Amino acid sequence: MRALAYAASLLRRGAAAACTPQLVAGGRDVPLLAKILPNVYCNRYSTLLAPANEALIPPELLSSKTVWTPDRELGQYEDLVARVTNFHNEDKGFMVLDGDVFDVPIRKDIVHRVVRWQLAKRQQGTHSTKTISEVSGTGRKPYKQKGTGRARHGTLRGCQFRGGATMHGPKPRSHAHKLQKKVRRLGLKIALSARTAEGKLCIFEDLEVPSHKTKNIVQYIKQMDDTKKVLLVDGGDIDKKLKLATQNLHYVNVIPSIGLNVYSILQHDTIVMTRDAINRIVERMHTPISH
Repeated sequence: MRALAYAASLLRRGAAAACTPQLVAGGRDVPLLAKILPNVYCNRYSTLLAPANEALIPPELLSSKTVWTPDRELGQYEDLVARVTNFHNEDKGFMVLDGDVFDVPIRKDIVHRVVRWQLAKRQQGTHSTKTISEVSGTGRKPYKQKGTGRARHGTLRGCQFRGGATMHGPKPRSHAHKLQKKVRRLGLKIALSARTAEGKLCIFEDLEVPSHKTKNIVQYIKQMDDTKKVLLVDGGDIDKKLKLATQNLHYVNVIPSIGLNVYSILQHDTIVMTRDAINRIVERMHTPISH
């Protein structure tokens, strides 16, 4: 714990300087915190990057391999150590992200299948057209069969007449199709892993806000780099003040962890999850699939 406290104190000491990027070879901006901790790289809101042979963090929190480096290969099922903050970017410690949930290989085909399944399942399917027996109109033969020189007709409710029936038109039905539970679960893991690899998964201690004012949320979102649309994920029920503060912002959405899905993750470029939400998602992913 002394080593962890020492690392936390160094992070707090460099927090103010970390916001000022330093230009290095290759044109990349590296925070000044990287100079304070040369073997630990942590950007503002993303995963802590640390080698496993350092004593700054207790060994039980680290995997046997390098947790993260800029050239690290993705999808190795390795546990990741993430920095925990809040809306004020205050250091709240660290958290271990399970590798089998947040570091799985990226497969676009799985994501495509899950998104198609979601969109098809939510389609209302209330479209309806009238057949010849449902169209309003007389059943009398319009004119005699022979002698007029015109085509033969037995009703004016046919599809060839104005106001007549629609042949082979849509009827109310469900557009949903089946998709295996393991594929759905894998799609969610892939979406979370993709956001983690991009450095767009932020972990907060909680989502508490001082008031229901929208300007507070606007100010917090402005502090995040390269953020256009944010998804806030809480563990349990959404706080009433947070719901009121975000309901007028089209680029901020709040959902509980039970409602987290692949399509919502893809619609938002930044995902903010609480500790409780992370724990619930991991527990859900590790629960045996019931058939």
